[in-house]
Amino acid sequence: MKKAIFTILLVAVAGIFSLNAQVTGKWKTIDDETGQAKSIVEIYEQNGKIYGKVVEILNPAKKQAKCTKCKGADKDKPIDGLVIIKGLTKDGDEYTDGDILDPNKGKLYSCTIKLDGKDKLNVRGYLGFSLLGRTQVWHRVN
Repeated sequence: MKKAIFTILLVAVAGIFSLNAQVTGKWKTIDDETGQAKSIVEIYEQNGKIYGKVVEILNPAKKQAKCTKCKGADKDKPIDGLVIIKGLTKDGDEYTDGDILDPNKGKLYSCTIKLDGKDKLNVRGYLGFSLLGRTQVWHRVN
């Protein structure tokens, strides 16, 4: 009987912690080509939508980089401080219907993000269909 109560209590506590897991916060991005940590992106909520802004570039040689290949209002803006995730809305256990900017290529992609546990974030950028894209795993920064 004690084991059953303990198991139920453990499941309830785990459920509470998983509900408290948030996509908001600071996340470390990893370069697909080199496997090196690239930047810190802060994900935040504004007016019911999710956004992500580069708050630190980890490579000292690229700290002053600008978004030279970007179009529109982001053209030639410093990458440090640039909002790269725009307008995601919650859809079940993921966030969808927004965009992500690749400042190195200057390209805008459709985006979805989804927590994988409390400290990993799957960030998917794609053109057209979600199947035609790629996913990066970002790691929470404490």
